[in-house]
Amino acid sequence: MNAKASAKRTPFFRILIANRGEIALRIIRTAKRLGYGTVAVYSDVDRDALHVREADSAVHIGEALPAQSYLRIDAIIAAARASGAGAVHPGYGFLAENEDFAAACRDAGLVFIGPSPEAIRAMGNKAGAKEIMQKAGVPCVPGYQGADQSDSAMLAEAKNIGFPVMIKAVAGGGGRGMRLVADAGAFPDALRSARSEAQGAFGDPTVILERAIVDPRHIEIQVFGDRHGNAIHLGERDCSVQRRHQKLIEEAPSPAVSPQLRARMGEVAVAAVKAIGYEGAGTLEFLLDKGGAFYFMEMNTRLQVEHPVTEAITGLDLVELQLRVAAGEPLPVKQEDIRFDGHAIEVRLCSEDAAHDFMPQSGRMMLWQMPEDIRIEHALQSGSEIPPFYDSMIAKVIGHGATRDEARGKLICGLEQVEAYGVTTNQGFLISCLRHPAFAKGEATTAFIGSHRNELLAPSADEAREAAFAALLLYVSNPHSPPWRSGRSLAATFPLATRFSIGGRIHEIEVVRERDGCYIASRDGDAHRFEIEALEGGSIRFRHDGVMQSAKFLRHDDRLYFLHRGVTLAVHDLTLAVPESAAVGGDGKVRATMNGRVVAVLVKPGDKVSVGQPVMTLEAMKMEHVHTAGVAGTVSSIDVAEGEQVTTGKIVVEIEAAA
Repeated sequence: MNAKASAKRTPFFRILIANRGEIALRIIRTAKRLGYGTVAVYSDVDRDALHVREADSAVHIGEALPAQSYLRIDAIIAAARASGAGAVHPGYGFLAENEDFAAACRDAGLVFIGPSPEAIRAMGNKAGAKEIMQKAGVPCVPGYQGADQSDSAMLAEAKNIGFPVMIKAVAGGGGRGMRLVADAGAFPDALRSARSEAQGAFGDPTVILERAIVDPRHIEIQVFGDRHGNAIHLGERDCSVQRRHQKLIEEAPSPAVSPQLRARMGEVAVAAVKAIGYEGAGTLEFLLDKGGAFYFMEMNTRLQVEHPVTEAITGLDLVELQLRVAAGEPLPVKQEDIRFDGHAIEVRLCSEDAAHDFMPQSGRMMLWQMPEDIRIEHALQSGSEIPPFYDSMIAKVIGHGATRDEARGKLICGLEQVEAYGVTTNQGFLISCLRHPAFAKGEATTAFIGSHRNELLAPSADEAREAAFAALLLYVSNPHSPPWRSGRSLAATFPLATRFSIGGRIHEIEVVRERDGCYIASRDGDAHRFEIEALEGGSIRFRHDGVMQSAKFLRHDDRLYFLHRGVTLAVHDLTLAVPESAAVGGDGKVRATMNGRVVAVLVKPGDKVSVGQPVMTLEAMKMEHVHTAGVAGTVSSIDVAEGEQVTTGKIVVEIEAAA
């Protein structure tokens, strides 16, 4: 090694991971394999988290507001010093793209495992990044990124661009601070909401405007650079399946990118990286229109959530590349060395209710059991609490195969085996997306979920069978029911009436065990016959309509959860419950639909409101959610204050219904 190359080395032996959850565990795994010591940091609610236990040591940085704990630069630097760490890996999210954090690490003599503060500043600001890209000859989406942020100037610029337009936070990403606006009338409210969300998520309310490209593909190019002047790309990822401008399904390679287009986009991305002397992992994001033209949107100066699909098809460990580049080593691979093997698809398993506008869910995950024959990145276990302070993603499931159909099939099979009971997830919705003909054909654009929402959320065709099976499980798991035994019975049996809800729908079904040992679940003359072959713990094997089947279930007080044919259903036993007296919102009381923080109260006592009018905005899991009036009338009381943390079901606004 020559003296010049040696002078560029920055060795370290212990790494502090300034993040949490599955990404912290992912970094710990590679760091340990390479022989590095690992240090975790944690907030109050993460004291018993898996990433804390898996690290060699951990430092508490928690406060009353856990989401803010991981944003405390001073506390993280102090934790690195206290633990003897020589380097800091920011993961993604939180401080990963914060130039002040990267600078603070450098000033403290710590190696920041990521690009320089100057590169983060240059590319992390969407407005500045577009200017750099335009000078480098990279095609960009037409828009406005000027200094005048006044309401009137922004509206005028939006009209100049032409609707629909996209409002984007100048800092950060992940869909936060982003709004698609169809017309001038909706622009003021969308601008206020985007600024509020950007301020809360990134501490910066500045936004830019872009022309909305109709039904594009969202394509990103994975790049790496080192301090020796080398730069490579690792192909593209297609991240078009999104909800709320947040990615839900990612795959590599893209079904819409030819080898020639891949080479062109890769060349543009590498040229951009070299132009700014970029070091480490980064991703250039583009919109690809139907004619094959692509436009630069932004650069993420960090590791991406979806990096596993690139790892699957290249055979490279992207975290390892990050560590080697940060230590001053040259990239161990050249562009001509990169080979792509097969196809990989990743889905983001989120704690959210897809049927109710993807509303984030928090609470206790009573059972968490993942399949072992597919790659899953997660940081949960049975009994884990999912807090309302962080992103709703709780796991990533990755399928890899020789072909796209093989990868898709493996992923569907893996998802069908996921046991996640206690908190609603988007498991079934993801399976519906993967099975949809448009996705199967590789035709999904960013309009996929919006265009096919009704099909993706369509009620099950087997609703009656599912309800009958739920009644059976309530019967056999009821501690007061006769215990199940195989074979015939001479004892007299009596029907058990059950009343329960699945997905908000009430079912009343009567279950009785016949003398021949079978069970009959009946409602209004519709009867389902079940023959149980085995019942042990949380597993049941049974025969229905001549088909032997199996399912897994969990009974906890008045809640029942079961996984059958790849579908997880939550059942609320209402047999002994007092009927609810008022529909949600129909009594004039607006209740918080989730745990979260009040960011805006939009009405005041005495205001006249109409049905559906926004009255309060709640922030949960980094997204804003508007709550509306359930009745028309006069606001009689405001029961919360801006900045207050509320729990699910708390009354936030009271309305006296109009006569």
